[in-house]
Amino acid sequence: MFLTKLFGDPNDKVLKKMQPLVDGVNRLEPQFKKFKDEDFPVFTEKLKKKIKAGEELDILLPSAFAACREASRRTIGERPYDVQILAGIVLHQGRIAEQKTGEGKTLSATMPVYLNALTGKGVHVITVNDYLARRDTEWMGPIYHLLGLSVGCVEHEKAFQYQGKGGERGANAQVEMGDAVNSHLEEITRAKAYACDVTYGTNNEFGFDYLRDNMVWERSQMVQRELSYAIVDEIDSILIDEARTPLIISAPDTESTDKYYEFSRIVPRLKENEDYNVDEKMQAVALTEKGIGKLEKILGVKNIYEERGISTVHHIEQALRAYALFKRDRDYVAKDGEVIIVDQFTGRLMPGRRYSEGLHQAIEAKEGVVVQRESKTLGTITFQNYFRLYKKLAGMTGTAATSAEEFSKVYNLDVLIIPTNKPMIRLDLPDVVYKTEEGKFKAVAEEIKKLHEAGQPVLVGTISIEKNEVLSGMLEREGVPHEILNAKNHEREAKIIAAAGQAGSVTIATNMAGRGTDIKLGVRVKELGGLHVLGTERHEARRIDNQLRGRSGRQGDPGSSQFFVSLEDDLMRIFGGERIKMLMDRLRLPPDQPIQNRILTRSIESAQSKVEGNNFDIRKHLVEYDDVLNKQREVFYKKRREILDDGEALKKAILQMIEEEIEGIVMTHTMGDKENNWDIQEICESMYALLPLETMSGISRENLCAVLEKMAQDITGGGSHGRTKIIEYLFKIAEQNYTQREQALKPEGMRQVEKAVALRIMDTLWTEHLDTMDYLREGVRFQAYGQRDPLVEYKREGYELFQKLLEKIRSDVANTIFKVSILMPNAPGTNVQAIKPEAQSPFQPANREASREQYNAPVTRPKVGRNDPCPCGSGKKYKKCCGK
Repeated sequence: MFLTKLFGDPNDKVLKKMQPLVDGVNRLEPQFKKFKDEDFPVFTEKLKKKIKAGEELDILLPSAFAACREASRRTIGERPYDVQILAGIVLHQGRIAEQKTGEGKTLSATMPVYLNALTGKGVHVITVNDYLARRDTEWMGPIYHLLGLSVGCVEHEKAFQYQGKGGERGANAQVEMGDAVNSHLEEITRAKAYACDVTYGTNNEFGFDYLRDNMVWERSQMVQRELSYAIVDEIDSILIDEARTPLIISAPDTESTDKYYEFSRIVPRLKENEDYNVDEKMQAVALTEKGIGKLEKILGVKNIYEERGISTVHHIEQALRAYALFKRDRDYVAKDGEVIIVDQFTGRLMPGRRYSEGLHQAIEAKEGVVVQRESKTLGTITFQNYFRLYKKLAGMTGTAATSAEEFSKVYNLDVLIIPTNKPMIRLDLPDVVYKTEEGKFKAVAEEIKKLHEAGQPVLVGTISIEKNEVLSGMLEREGVPHEILNAKNHEREAKIIAAAGQAGSVTIATNMAGRGTDIKLGVRVKELGGLHVLGTERHEARRIDNQLRGRSGRQGDPGSSQFFVSLEDDLMRIFGGERIKMLMDRLRLPPDQPIQNRILTRSIESAQSKVEGNNFDIRKHLVEYDDVLNKQREVFYKKRREILDDGEALKKAILQMIEEEIEGIVMTHTMGDKENNWDIQEICESMYALLPLETMSGISRENLCAVLEKMAQDITGGGSHGRTKIIEYLFKIAEQNYTQREQALKPEGMRQVEKAVALRIMDTLWTEHLDTMDYLREGVRFQAYGQRDPLVEYKREGYELFQKLLEKIRSDVANTIFKVSILMPNAPGTNVQAIKPEAQSPFQPANREASREQYNAPVTRPKVGRNDPCPCGSGKKYKKCCGK
C-alpha cells in the first residue's frame, strides 16, 4: 500500500499508456458511421491486403476496432464503451483482462478477434461450456457477418456455422437456449468450423481435437489449423482450476473388473485411524501395518505384496479413497447407471471425464453401478500445455488478480484490471461465523425468509449439490418459494438465472451460479437494494467467492453480499478454525450465536490465501513434471505428422531407418579394431532377419557370410574404414530389395505400406511409452529417500526412455517394412490378394464426421512363406504362383 502511494499503481500506468489508442478509435467513429453495410466487407478485404503486404496489426488497430464497434452498434444494438475498447487492446496484446461481472467481456473480445482474424490464420474463442460457445456464436455472429468474416462453433458432437439469415439482433440469445439460438446456425463438418475466420468452442473440444488430429491416418482427417491466437473466456477457471486435469483419449483395457467389487466389499470392514489413515489436506489414504495384516487375513494370503502384487494394494487404497474421501452429490453424482464427476469449482457435471488410476472404477463399485474397464492411454495433454501451443494467448475473467503470480510464472501472462464503466456500489458485508453447521443453516434460512418477505431478490451460493438440496428442504418447510440450480438440472440454467433478479425471487445455486450469464434486475428491485448474494460457505479459492459476489452490483447497480460460515465447514475445519473456535469457547457462545467483524473476515481470507499458495505450488510442481512429457509429445507428433505427408519424403525417411538399423547391427558385432574379433556370422543372421535376401536377392546365408568374411579380410587401414565398407555394401542390397518391392506393389501401394507400418508401430509404442512414463513418475518419488531430486531423476530417466522409444520405432519399422504387404482389390496383373478392412485400428480415434466412416488405412499382414499355399486360392505353393 505504501509503495503504491509512493510510486503510483503500476496497473494504472500501463492502462494510461493505452489511452492514445482508445482516443484514436474514438476519432475514427464518425468516419465509420458514414459506411453503408456493404462497405464493411470491402474494408475488411482492404485490411487483409495490407497485412499480406507486411503492415503490422498494431498499426491497423484503431481502424479495425472502430469498424468493429460500428458493426456492433448496427447489428446487435450495443456500442462498446471506452473501457471495453481498453480491454480489447489488452486482449490483442496477449494479456489477461480482468473485467467485473456485467462489464461486457463477450463484446470486448469481438474487436481483438476481428483484428487478429484479418491474418487469415483463424482465431479461437474458448468458453467453459457448449451453451456459452453456441450462445456467443449466435450473439456475436451478426457483427462478424457484417464485417465479412465467417464464424464457426464446435460442440461435443456437432459443429455449426453462423449464416446471418435475417440479420436480427442476437441479444435474446443470452436468455434462451433452443430454437432461438439455433435459428441462424447451420450444421457443418468440424473441419469447416475450424476453417472459419473465428471459431467458438470449449476448452475440452479444442484440446481433444488436437489429440485426435495427432492420431489420424490421413492429413485430410485432421480438423484443426495451426494454433495461432486464442482468447480464453473465464481463463482462471480453465488454466488454474482445471490445470491439474489432463485430457485423455483412451481405449478399454482387457483386465477383469471383478476386483473392484471385491475390494469395495472389503474396505468398510477396515477402521479409520487403526487400519488406515486419511489425510484430507492431501486427499490421500494410507494403509497401516495393522490394516495390511487384516487385509491378508480377509484375502487368505500370507504376504499380500508377494502373492497378490503391489497393484492389489494400490487398488485397495483407491477403494479406501472412494469410501472415505469421495462423497456422492459433492464430488460426483450417480446418474443413469453412471458415475459423473462434479467440477468442484463450478458445480457443473463433467460427462466423459473419469478419475484415473482405478479410482473411478472404485467409486462405480461403491455405488453399485456397472464398473467400466480401466483404460489404456492413447493420447494425453493438460490444458496448461495445450494452451501454451498457441503463438499468442489472451484471456478474460472477472477474477484474475488473486492469481496474477501464477499466470505470470506458468503462462507468462500479465493481468490488467480494467476499470468499470460505472462506479461499483455493491455493499460487501463482513462474514457471519457460527460454531456449528446446523446453527449456520438455520440462520441462513431465516435470513432468506426475511429478505424474501421484503421483496429483495436473493442468490444463495452453496458449495455442493448435497448442501444445495439440504437448504432447499429447509426453505420448503418454511414455505419460501425458490428455484434450485445445480448440475442435476443445469439444462434450465439460463432461464433460472434470467429470473434471479426479479422482486422476491430466491435462487439456490452451486458454484456454477450462472457464470457467463448476467442477472438483470426487475422493476423496483433497485429501490429494494438490488440483488443480495448470500454465500453459505467459503471456498478454498478466493476467486470462487469473488465470482459469486460478482453476480450482484453489475454496471453500477446497487447490491449486497455476505457469507455465512461455520467452524464445521471444510475450509475452517481443515485449514484454520482452531483460533476462532477457541475464541468462541472462551466467550461461551451458543451454537446459534454468530461472531461478525472485519478481523474475522480477514482471518478467513488469510486461510484462503495459504491454501491458494499451497495449490499453486502443487500446480507449478505438476507443470515441471508435465513439461518433460510435453517436449517428448511435441517431437513425437512432429515426426508423426511428417509421416502423413505421402511421397518421396516418407520413402527417404524409411530408407534412413533401414540404413541406421544396418549400421547398428554392424557396429554392435564389430567392436574393437581387430577384424578377426568381428562376429561376421551374427551380422549375417541379423541381416537375414531384417531383409528377405534369399527371396528377393537370391543370396543364401552361406554366400552372404562368405562375401562379408572376404570383405573383412581384404579391408586394411583400421576397423572404422572396414565397418563403413560393410555398411555401404549391405545398405546397397537393402535398397535393391526395396526397389524390387516398390516395383511389385507399384509406388502408390508402397507409399501406403510405408505409412501403415510407420503409423501403427509409432502409435503402439507411444501408448506403451505413456504408461511407462506414468510408472516412472510414480517411482521417482522414492528417490527423495536417497537424497536425490525426484524431478531431476524424472527428467534424466524420461530422456533415456524417449531415446529408447525413438530407437525402437526405427528398429521396428526397419524390421517390419519388408515383412508386410498391402491387400488391394483383385485386378488384372496384381499379384497380391484382395481383402477389405473390416475393423478400425485400436489407435484410430472415434469418427467425427460421416465422411470419416470408412477407415482408409491399408491393412498389413505377415508375409506368406514360400512353401505355404498361395492366398490367391490357386492351390499352388506361393513360390510357384504369386510369389514368382
